[in-house]
Amino acid sequence: MVIKPKIRGFICTNSHPVGCAENVKRQVDWVKQQPKIENGPKNVLVIGCSTGYGLASRITAAFGSGADTLGVCFEKEPTEKRTGTAGWYNTAAFHQQAEEADLNYHSINGDAFSDEIKQQSIDYIKQHMGKIDLVVYSLASPKRKDPETGELFSSVLKPVGKQYTTKTYHTDRDEVHEVTLDPATDEDIENTIKVMGGEDWERWIKQLHDAGVLAKNCQTTAYTYIGKKLTWPIYGHATIGRAKEDLDRASSALDDTYQDINLKAYVSSLKALVTQASSAIPVMPLYISLIYKVMKEEGTHEGCIEQIYRLFTEGLYADSPELDDAGRLHMDGYETNEATQAKIEALWDRVTQDNFHELADYEGYHQDFLRLFGFGFENVDYDADVNPKVNW
Repeated sequence: MVIKPKIRGFICTNSHPVGCAENVKRQVDWVKQQPKIENGPKNVLVIGCSTGYGLASRITAAFGSGADTLGVCFEKEPTEKRTGTAGWYNTAAFHQQAEEADLNYHSINGDAFSDEIKQQSIDYIKQHMGKIDLVVYSLASPKRKDPETGELFSSVLKPVGKQYTTKTYHTDRDEVHEVTLDPATDEDIENTIKVMGGEDWERWIKQLHDAGVLAKNCQTTAYTYIGKKLTWPIYGHATIGRAKEDLDRASSALDDTYQDINLKAYVSSLKALVTQASSAIPVMPLYISLIYKVMKEEGTHEGCIEQIYRLFTEGLYADSPELDDAGRLHMDGYETNEATQAKIEALWDRVTQDNFHELADYEGYHQDFLRLFGFGFENVDYDADVNPKVNW
């Protein structure tokens, strides 16, 4: 079939297998051009491995450190008449690249919140990997089913304490407009913490540890975004922020609980980028379009793969990684420094529907958005007839 992008709201409802393969190949090629990661990981579990920062983590571990990787994701398989999700095609492309490089890999498709998938992962590690020395937790999901009670929790994107009105950018209408968000209830906050907080990260580590598959001096990291003043009302001072605070709690608890293997648990704060998760969050499409403009002019713009490679080389596998007061690793300094933020805030105050395309990097935002789903690559023939059914 000929596959063209079908955009609805903040997502693309289809994806292109050849374009997704190109997306993965470009990240792999970039990592291959970088210096090898000194004393990097050898056996890596990536929970949420198929898109964005999770995919970049798997690529960096495999092609930057020669690591064996086990990836866990939850993706829709394609049929002959319907495309699969971008994450499905990304994972298939990673498999192909790893195969060609003679790297060991395996992927498990299913609900990472479930104990069943955790057990499948443990069984595979025992049979084929031995012990894991790095666990990356990079899940982004709107819902989570508690494996003990069966209760389904849904996260919400709401401010805490009071109503919040701000500018945002509507991607499919190409429109800057105001949005008003009602404050979260206590139940909203609790549910969001259940989905996006540290509980499942802790559950993964406990079950891996109890099964004896975590190596001595194992490291684990969960990803977060903290941001600055413009995004605090919808991030730091909002339901997401409460969930991210719970990641900090979990990080400390993991360090304390697993001293027997000298486990080091970090929350890693990364920069704002176009991802399937960030596209859904009010404020972020407009904010990201503006930071792209400023950071490209400053020469500091990075994508997922550049961020994660620096996380490995300057954070997780650095001799003396720099931590903030909460013990977090930060790769977001190029975005959050005061000089850059001042430029972004000045643009934010000025931006309107009329001048948006002048002040913001709409083209860069839109290109990155399309590429999440395998579209927008200049060397891919989007008029060609392709078979959407790609197997792992």
